[in-house]
Amino acid sequence: MIYLDHAATSWPKPPEVLRAMAAFLERAGGNPGRSGHRLSLEAGRIVYDAREAVASLFGAPDPLRVLFTLNATQALNLALSGLLGPGDHVVATGMEHNAVMRPLRHLESGGVRLTVVPCSRDGSLDPGKMTAAIGPSTRLVVMTHASNVTGTILPVSEVARAAHARGALLLVDAAQTAGVLPIDMQSAGIDLLAFTGHKGLQGPPGTGGLILGEGVPASEMAPLVRGGTGSRSEHEIQPEDFPDKFESGTLNGPGIAGLGAGIRWVLDRGIDALRARELELGRALSEGIRNIAGVTVYGPENPEESTSIVSFTAAGHRPSEIGLRLDDEFGILCRVGLHCAPAAHRTIGTFPEGTVRLALGAATERAEVEAAVAAVRKVLRA
Repeated sequence: MIYLDHAATSWPKPPEVLRAMAAFLERAGGNPGRSGHRLSLEAGRIVYDAREAVASLFGAPDPLRVLFTLNATQALNLALSGLLGPGDHVVATGMEHNAVMRPLRHLESGGVRLTVVPCSRDGSLDPGKMTAAIGPSTRLVVMTHASNVTGTILPVSEVARAAHARGALLLVDAAQTAGVLPIDMQSAGIDLLAFTGHKGLQGPPGTGGLILGEGVPASEMAPLVRGGTGSRSEHEIQPEDFPDKFESGTLNGPGIAGLGAGIRWVLDRGIDALRARELELGRALSEGIRNIAGVTVYGPENPEESTSIVSFTAAGHRPSEIGLRLDDEFGILCRVGLHCAPAAHRTIGTFPEGTVRLALGAATERAEVEAAVAAVRKVLRA
């Protein structure tokens, strides 16, 4: 089996991740922040260590402003619904995932004004168009860091400068880049960063988070869920303390333990080293697929302008057919269709059938890339 669906979730997970999750359940199974006994305190320590690991990786100003969620989708919903209300203006790009677009369309129906800035056919974004769309009433700019369809990396720092010049905040969806590309919130000007744990961070499903920069007025931001926090229990109103205001209910302790281990695995190996390896493999995969007759590859030709995703179609073949045959005949696991991002597929011209997406990861080997190229060639010749 050759696993090339890392943009959906990374697999296999590092052994350190599995050990950390088992250790939490075996030796620290208490409820973090809910009791004063040793198991609860140990659980709380593991959770806080994970917050520190997140803050270290992303250059976050304060570990207590790392809010744990179930995934990037929940993090994005927390940010969008917590900050936007009727009359507010929000700007997004034409390459967004439905984790952004569906909450925005819902908010739009309630009076939020939405502007979607079109991107080019390769998924790239002209910062000037984004700047022109941001006005005095813009409250928030939201953008993916890199497309889950084409891998195209968008110009976050340039958009941040434009947003801040007009008093707007920048929310970045880093689902595809956390653990894959270097990210420093402060130097990039990112105000809110949504990430998921189960992709490039090598953590388990059911983990993710939202990081609030120092410029985010958290007192004006509403929580997505209200309830027990283990703090201020004498009150029946939600506390304002960080991170409790935004983390009601029992946290996913084993998952967060695994997430912390995954992030430490990434930090130990170094983002730059991981990126360099994926660039080398991504270049080989992209060139190999592009050289197959009848194939159209979407996204930038330069691998340095994208993550290690190769998204393609082939004349005379449906994406679903290609994906099925790659799995059945060659044991190659990929993803086909719209990838929960119809806006991106409309942008690149592949709606409604979508594409075949081959997505590399930290566990991918060179021989697997070569086997995938050969398999695609055989499928398309048949």
